[in-house]
Amino acid sequence: METKEKTFVRLGFNQKDTSELIEQINLLISSYHVHYQKLRNFHWNVTGKDFFDLHEKFEELYDFAKVNIDDLAERVRVFGAIPTATLQAYLDASKIAEPEGVPSPDDMVDQVLSDFEILLSQMINVLETANDLGDVSTIDLVNSMVKQTEKYYWMFTSWLEEK
Repeated sequence: METKEKTFVRLGFNQKDTSELIEQINLLISSYHVHYQKLRNFHWNVTGKDFFDLHEKFEELYDFAKVNIDDLAERVRVFGAIPTATLQAYLDASKIAEPEGVPSPDDMVDQVLSDFEILLSQMINVLETANDLGDVSTIDLVNSMVKQTEKYYWMFTSWLEEK
């Protein structure tokens, strides 16, 4: 079997090779930004007997999201492209919706779990596209996001079961 060698264009990938991957990453960035702002909203507005636990956990999650957004945007720049970077573009592209009003703590957690499912699906799309390109750096980056997001998903589903 003959192996296909890549020539150096921009880290071994040309613009045509990476256009779909960049599109997938920018979609993930957009959804992540809406998720990030939703977490900030929930952090500021959670009330009730679960305040301390959820207030702290929402902050941990938005810090995690902030780092992931930055890493994804920098990955887009590595390919010589421009990451999505306006609020309107995030809202237009995101598969995650902004919350209406101030949900109850349980509803906040339900929405976060729903967001995780959307983000994980988008991460899988990025991974599949990166795999098709042989882009091991993007695969490594997103695999670490998947692993931690799955852990958070498990923690929040466990939290809901305590009710």
